[in-house]
Amino acid sequence: MNRLIDIPPEQLSADQKVVFDNLVQGRGRILGPYKIWIHSPVVAAGMEHIGTHLNKRGVLTPREVEMGIVIIATHWNAAYVQTAHVREGRRVGVTEAVLSALVQGKEPELTDPHERGVCQFARALVNGAVLSDEEYAAVEAAIGRPGIAEVLVLLGYYTSVALGMKVHQVPIPPA
Repeated sequence: MNRLIDIPPEQLSADQKVVFDNLVQGRGRILGPYKIWIHSPVVAAGMEHIGTHLNKRGVLTPREVEMGIVIIATHWNAAYVQTAHVREGRRVGVTEAVLSALVQGKEPELTDPHERGVCQFARALVNGAVLSDEEYAAVEAAIGRPGIAEVLVLLGYYTSVALGMKVHQVPIPPA
């Protein structure tokens, strides 16, 4: 049972309407997680700001963003998010071999040091690793402090998306 509630625009509170209008203007529609978050307009507004930054303005490339999302979706066994972002990963040029490794929880073979740093850092975090000073220095050298900040927030943001879609039993999109 899909537990999402579509609030008709005419039933939105003034605060919800502001968020709704910003989402429609920026994304063209209200995506699934925002149907959850809009019940708390402050949360929805903050998540929209973070999500837009991560997906459109951040230091991570679209490929890196999608690889990070697949890593966190796999960690949470979040089929909806995993399916949607494997598809998006293909669209932005992530290879089938890399996507397959990520879905299997394995380390993909990546030649780009920034992509490798993003994936190694994300995988270490979801696996519960506490990075040694040496490991942290290697990640910092590969992706920099801005990259570290964005990987951390990307994993947190998409943890909320993954758990929200699971809790609300949103049907898995077609592959």
